[in-house]
Amino acid sequence: MSQSVEASGDPVQVTEDAAEQAISLIENEGYDTDEAGLRLFVQQGGCAGLSYGLRFDVEPEEDDAITEHNGLRVFVDPASQKYIDGSVLDFEGGLQGKGFSVENPNVESECGCGESFRT
Repeated sequence: MSQSVEASGDPVQVTEDAAEQAISLIENEGYDTDEAGLRLFVQQGGCAGLSYGLRFDVEPEEDDAITEHNGLRVFVDPASQKYIDGSVLDFEGGLQGKGFSVENPNVESECGCGESFRT
């Protein structure tokens, strides 16, 4: 990871690099960063069984866990929270950068391509 983050008990932490990149993308979409945010979720799929999903939402759902890190609002639904609790969202740019990544302490194994995981 490019930066450290402090543990806070939130379902997910976000590095400053990841927050800056996501906020820039949200603003480019024309969304209000006071209400809109980044949704991090887990879905069925991939050779290891589960994969991460990221998308921008105009506002949170009623039952979402909502946290704010470095100015970025992050939404996590209850079903996903149990899989990603304690994770850190990071961003690595540049020519060899991998973009957004999730460092998840709950992962028992990952597939060879790194696109899916099992807890």
